[in-house]
Amino acid sequence: MGFKAAVAAASAAIFCINSAFAQDVTLVAREGGIVLTGSLQAYDGEFYRIETSYGMLTVDGQGVICEGPACPDLAAPKAVIRVVGAADPAAALLPSLFRSFAERRGLIYETTPGDGFQARILDPDSRNELAVISFRAMPPGAATAALSSGDADLKLSFLSERGFGTHSVAMDALVAIVAPDNPTPQISTVNLARVLTGEVDNWSAIGGPDMPIVLHALRPETELQQALSARLGAPVAAATLHLDQQSLADAVAKDPWAIGITGRSTSLPARQIPLTDSCGFPLLPTPLAVKAQDYPLSLPVILLAPQRRLPLLAREFLDFLRTPAAQSVISASGYIDRSASSQPMTADGLRLINAIQGAGDDITLADLKRLVNLMDGADRLSLTFRFEDGSSTLDAQSRDNLADLAQLIASGRFRNQRMVLAGFSDGSGPAAANLALSVERAAKVAQELAVIAPDLPVSALPAIEGFGEALPMACDETAIGRQLNRRVELWLVPDFGLPSVSADPATP
Repeated sequence: MGFKAAVAAASAAIFCINSAFAQDVTLVAREGGIVLTGSLQAYDGEFYRIETSYGMLTVDGQGVICEGPACPDLAAPKAVIRVVGAADPAAALLPSLFRSFAERRGLIYETTPGDGFQARILDPDSRNELAVISFRAMPPGAATAALSSGDADLKLSFLSERGFGTHSVAMDALVAIVAPDNPTPQISTVNLARVLTGEVDNWSAIGGPDMPIVLHALRPETELQQALSARLGAPVAAATLHLDQQSLADAVAKDPWAIGITGRSTSLPARQIPLTDSCGFPLLPTPLAVKAQDYPLSLPVILLAPQRRLPLLAREFLDFLRTPAAQSVISASGYIDRSASSQPMTADGLRLINAIQGAGDDITLADLKRLVNLMDGADRLSLTFRFEDGSSTLDAQSRDNLADLAQLIASGRFRNQRMVLAGFSDGSGPAAANLALSVERAAKVAQELAVIAPDLPVSALPAIEGFGEALPMACDETAIGRQLNRRVELWLVPDFGLPSVSADPATP
């Protein structure tokens, strides 16, 4: 960044004020012609924060030479990274992620004694502290307040919040758990909701034996429990409460008539009881289904960041979360990583069964044949795209997926393969209108991809297909089912046998 551009961006960053820096300095532009004199307020290793006669300015350190006794060493000061929020994912993810982040850079990572998780990152030669890291478990409201007030730098959460930047870490899924010897074969999401709200209190009402249901839950102030209540639209009516997910799973596993909701990553030693929707569609929390958000209780694990400049090492850590090294750490932790994974379309026979059983009267045999012909030999990638309710704007998860897709294309991941954006709709309304809408949605994703990756040639953009309501993922009788069915999938098809596309990717 040039010196003039850096000065113009004066309000782009906020630093912690260091009183030792509050002395006069002179910043001289390396390209000459501009000199700023003022009181140095802070320096974060990249930018100077200086009070001048023009007001408070933020200046890129690469474009200037600092003169005066108060000028700092041209090295980033120690970064303080304070994380707050959900305890269970923090314990499983943060220590290993920070360790991998440090070691990948040739730095020393050490844990330090104290309450909760505490560690530091050291320079291998001087053993100077480059970063001090800490985590404190906090209820969601208190964690948000700490982030807003500057008492924390990042919040680990399951829910995004207005006014904060969102950085995806991993994926998990809410699952229903019972004891291994519980004889109930499965439970529908409708019946599960009735159990959780206290409407049903006997297993016989949901296909089990005539025994009372013992409902377990996390304490209502915990992050996961609040995420569950938000999905349910009501608090969970549980009398037996637990501090953490592992103690919940342990207690449920010991009681044959107990049931609870926890994260997929912490369900053992209890048994996950299979879920179905109200039409009997199986809802399986497989890694691909969770990544694609086909499973309705998919749960993102995210870091929320305030609208202020974080220390350089903290920003580099957030960038590290998108790397393959970070994804390997996440997968090893028991959570689901965010890397793009694929599966042969023919490996998921349930989808074909659903396509046939769920096809409405307007879906013809020719429609199903067109669908199956394209599925034959194709792989489905976990990157799936959905839109915000009632709009043509991609939701937050889909925008992340689009950025990942652009990177994968640029890296040559799809050589010798053709990409197809396959659009689908719910079953509401006439089939012809739904078919046109599914093509339009697929084209919208292609347009958005062209915007964020303008260097991609048209030939590198995915082809477009639309199948309307021909491949339902869930029951159209519920709002969540219709939402799951409205989607754009990414398929990888070998160059040979690719059917002609339905539309030019540049036009909806």
